[in-house]
Amino acid sequence: MPDSSHPASAAAMPSPTHREPARRGPVAWFGQVLLYGLFALAIGVFSQWPRYRHLGADEALVKVSFTRVGKPVGECRTLGAEELAKLPPNMRQATVCPRERSPVTVEVDLDGRTVLSRAAQPGGVARDGASALYERLVVPAGEHRFAVRLSDDARARQAPYQREATVRLVPGQVLVIDFDAARGGITMN
Repeated sequence: MPDSSHPASAAAMPSPTHREPARRGPVAWFGQVLLYGLFALAIGVFSQWPRYRHLGADEALVKVSFTRVGKPVGECRTLGAEELAKLPPNMRQATVCPRERSPVTVEVDLDGRTVLSRAAQPGGVARDGASALYERLVVPAGEHRFAVRLSDDARARQAPYQREATVRLVPGQVLVIDFDAARGGITMN
């Protein structure tokens, strides 16, 4: 029995953590190729079947999507001399405006019937951020009359932004209704 305390015998013994790599025979290689081939075949089959259709053969999709900062909920007001004197020096501003923003409301009429009426609340703890809305409407393909109204001011009686258009939708088409102030308001693409 070799003496492990002797340096010459310790060098001759292989380390318990070192192993020789296992040699793969032809059967192992064939099995590995077969399994990879079956995996690739499964991916190919399930990428084509079952067929996925996000819309029916005679349907189109209308997406209403926007992000807009509403108008302030109130008017700015000027503080009097007494009110300013009560405030700490670093908070003395002659004009005070509310931070909270109006919710943005949108209504979509399709052929004279209201199909969407939503109010998007402003984000943020102080409700001073942008309002965001995303809705999907599946509609029959064909010619439709759209009327879209958008209001970003809770104090306004009527929606300040309105758009009416007749659009012909082909099966599978996606119509996006958005708001772009640079292009004049409500857009339909």
